[in-house]
Amino acid sequence: MGQAAITRTVGVAAGVFAPGHIGELTRIIPFEMVDEVLAETGAVQRRIRLLPARVTVYLLLAGALFNGLGYRQVFDRLRAGLSDLATVRPSGSALRQARQRLGPAPMKALFDLVSGPAATTAGAGRWRGLRIVAVDGTLLSVPDCPANLAVFSRQRLGNGISGYPQLRLAALVACGTRSVIGAVFGPAATGELEYARRLAADLRAGMLLLGDRNFAAAALLNQMAATGADLLVRCKANRNLPTVARCRDGSTLTRIGMLTMRVINAEITIRTAQGTRTGHYRLLTTLTDPATHPAGELVRLYHERWEIETAYAELKSTILGGRVLRARTPDGIEQEVWSLLTAYQALRTAMTDATDSVPGTDPDRAGFTTALTAARDQLVLAAGVIPGIDIDLVGTIGRHVLAHLLPARRVRTKDRIVKRAISKYNARGPAIDRTTYKATISIAMLTSGP
Repeated sequence: MGQAAITRTVGVAAGVFAPGHIGELTRIIPFEMVDEVLAETGAVQRRIRLLPARVTVYLLLAGALFNGLGYRQVFDRLRAGLSDLATVRPSGSALRQARQRLGPAPMKALFDLVSGPAATTAGAGRWRGLRIVAVDGTLLSVPDCPANLAVFSRQRLGNGISGYPQLRLAALVACGTRSVIGAVFGPAATGELEYARRLAADLRAGMLLLGDRNFAAAALLNQMAATGADLLVRCKANRNLPTVARCRDGSTLTRIGMLTMRVINAEITIRTAQGTRTGHYRLLTTLTDPATHPAGELVRLYHERWEIETAYAELKSTILGGRVLRARTPDGIEQEVWSLLTAYQALRTAMTDATDSVPGTDPDRAGFTTALTAARDQLVLAAGVIPGIDIDLVGTIGRHVLAHLLPARRVRTKDRIVKRAISKYNARGPAIDRTTYKATISIAMLTSGP
């Protein structure tokens, strides 16, 4: 039987810095960027150890990509493609001490450098010149230990309380690419509105912010509008909003604090072979001219708010796999969450680079699981760490994404129900109909409240 020998060249940093990489994603978070962050935050090691600070940063990012593994197993994957370099495997204690020495500040600074909308050349996520962004919050579980319980508390869920302490994460996400523009987090006892107020610093003129009914508080609307960003927020149907003027399209103008906002009432009807369903939407927007920003288009645009829900699903289900975070101290939790967000953003950037290379390709069609799997493979191989002479903007991760594009998104026709309850004895909702139906949507503008 014939045999074949395969040889390859791996380019990484020299010496003890060699395991400091995340495969091809290192091109998005290169050595120079990490070294700059370490210098700015005063986290550069005083002497070269077995685990330099740069290697610890990449260990944390790799830990986010391999969330189900312990840090020694993660380190094994960083050195798996470096067999010829005879790298040393640190003890679990050494890895823990290296993470503690580093602290959370460098990971926060690194996220600040890579965060942003990952603007696409195709104009995805824009409407009439405005960049569409969304705000929302979610909960993450942290380990149940005394140090974490001193900061994070259990939350009431239905008739009981959560088994683990909870952390509340709020983010500002670009709807076109699902990239994270800004994020804040802390104890779940602090409400979403407080975290949203902190996110206002990331809003800019030229953005159109989408939010659900929880974000329609008067003070918050006025604070966010003061940034120069425009708003499109759903509000409760029974909210008392005095009319100060009527528009030709049936919408009205109202005053909320010092802010003039347009009120759009609409009925949305979905028709399928199974029947017809109608729901009422009431939206508030700072776009007060119906000629330049038609109400019907705004109602359809509001559906883009679901992109942030998909981003949270990618973080919590695809990367974390529904698992509890690792760290057993509040500082460790902060460090871990910034690492998770930074790794997510690096993946999103690689995916956007890939879809941008094929004009007309919607970033929605890039599969997150495909990108994550390819990134993990490249990390284990230590492949693509240092770019070659020929610049490859798409890379191996991008080629995997383009080879497995998702089909165009279908119209959503189903209610949100629990498909798989935490307890098999407490499943909710009727039998799930997984049939795909062709649907038509019609929007009727209402000239008065419901």
